[in-house]
Amino acid sequence: MTKFELIVVFVNSGFSENIMEAAREEGVNGGTILHARGTGSKLMQEKYGIVITPDKEMILILVKAKIKDRVLQAINKAGGLATDGAGIAFSLPVNDVVGLKFDAE
Repeated sequence: MTKFELIVVFVNSGFSENIMEAAREEGVNGGTILHARGTGSKLMQEKYGIVITPDKEMILILVKAKIKDRVLQAINKAGGLATDGAGIAFSLPVNDVVGLKFDAE
């Protein structure tokens, strides 16, 4: 089991602060926000009801593995597919971290 997880979020442009506010309420100190462009097809809208807007923000948040689930739930509530943010989020295990100071357990 890894000690850290990287949460990756793709959300419509302008909704990254909603995501970060929700994450901070769950114990996250900060993240990195990058400009991104999404692509999609008419099929996605017809089949799933998802409208793909081109301007996106990608948010990278490094968290302790023990808080990952509640952070993901908060992110989904604040900006998931069922919201105007139309965001998706997932996590990846992180084996090693250097250069960052985390609170002692």
